[in-house]
Amino acid sequence: MDGRKGEGKGKAELIMAGDTNEGFPSIESVLPKAVKRRVHALKKLQLQCAHIEAKFYEEIHELERKYAVLYQPLFNKRRTVVTGAVEPTDEECEWNSDREEDEDLTEGLKKKAVLEEKSELGEAPKGIPEFWLTIFRNVPMLSEMLQEHDDPILKHLQDITVKFSEHGQPMSFTLEFHFEPNSYFSNTVLTKLYKMKAEPDAADPFSFEGTEIVDCEGCQISWQKGKDVTVKTIKKKQKHKGRGTTRTVTKQIPQDSFFNFFNPIKETSGDGEVDEDLDFTLAADFEVGHFFRERIVPRAVLYFTGEAMEEDMSCDEEEYEEGDEEQDEEGDEDDEDDDDPKTNEPQPAECKQQ
Repeated sequence: MDGRKGEGKGKAELIMAGDTNEGFPSIESVLPKAVKRRVHALKKLQLQCAHIEAKFYEEIHELERKYAVLYQPLFNKRRTVVTGAVEPTDEECEWNSDREEDEDLTEGLKKKAVLEEKSELGEAPKGIPEFWLTIFRNVPMLSEMLQEHDDPILKHLQDITVKFSEHGQPMSFTLEFHFEPNSYFSNTVLTKLYKMKAEPDAADPFSFEGTEIVDCEGCQISWQKGKDVTVKTIKKKQKHKGRGTTRTVTKQIPQDSFFNFFNPIKETSGDGEVDEDLDFTLAADFEVGHFFRERIVPRAVLYFTGEAMEEDMSCDEEEYEEGDEEQDEEGDEDDEDDDDPKTNEPQPAECKQQ
C-alpha cells in the first residue's frame, strides 16, 4: 500500500513539473532514479532509430542518382528544343489544349490567325526565347535576386542541370548553368556545389530530420573587362590637405546581382559566436539551391508557363486556410467559455487537492 501511495505522489509531482516549465527536458530531472535509467535505455533505442533513418536517406540519395541518369536524355532533348538546335515534329508538338482551341476556331479564323502570327513575328523565333529568364521572373524566390543588369546576361542561359556525387563519394549535388558564348564572361558553365549530410549530429542526434545541406561552393567567373555586374565603379574626388589640389579616384564597390549566387558567403569560426545574419543568408542560399534541384530543373516548362506557380500558390493557400481554421476553432472555444456562466464566476486563487 505504502509503495503505491509513493508512486501516485510521484506522478502528481511530474504533472506539476510539466505544467510549471516550458518544454519537456525538465521532466527528466525530477524522475526517480530507476525510471530515469529506463528512459536512458529508450534514448539509446531512439539513437539507433536515428542511424537507421540516416541509412534510409542515404538510399534515397542513391535512388536519386539512379533516376537522374534516366531523366537526363529527356532534359537533353528539352535543351535542344529550347535552344532551337532541333525542331520537334508535329507529333511531338501535339497537346490536348491545342486540339481544344482548334475545335473552337472556324477554318476562316484559323487562316487569319496564321497570317497574323506571320506578319507580327516576321521571321519565326528560334527555339523558345528567354526560356530560363522567364522562369527566373516567374518564381518569386528567384526574381528577388534579379537586377536589371542581370537580364541581358541571363538571356544567354541555355540550360540548368543537376549532377549528383558519385557512389562512395561524400553526398553532394552540383548545379550547372550552361551559357552560350557571350560578351560578359568567357565561362561556358557556371557551377554551384552543395555539400550534404544524412547522419545525426553527435552533439544533438535527436534533432536529425533527414538529409540537409551543410555547405556550398561557387566558382570563379571570368568577367570581360568592364562587364562585371557584381560590382559598380564610383568616382570620388579627394582633396590634398597640404597643396589644396584635388584628384579623382576610381573605386569598385559590390552591388546586388544574381551572379553573387556563385560567390557565397563563407561561415567563419572566429570567436565561436553565432552570426544570425550570416546564418540567415546561408539558409536562404541553401533553400534556393534545393529549389533549383527539386523544382526548377525537373519541372522547368511548368515554371515557364506559370502552371507550377499556380500549384505552389494553391498549396500555400491550403496551408494558410488550415491555419485560419485552427485559429477560428480556438476562437470559437474561447467564445463558448465566455458564454458559460460557470467560467465567468470568480475563481479561487489556488485550488487545493482534497
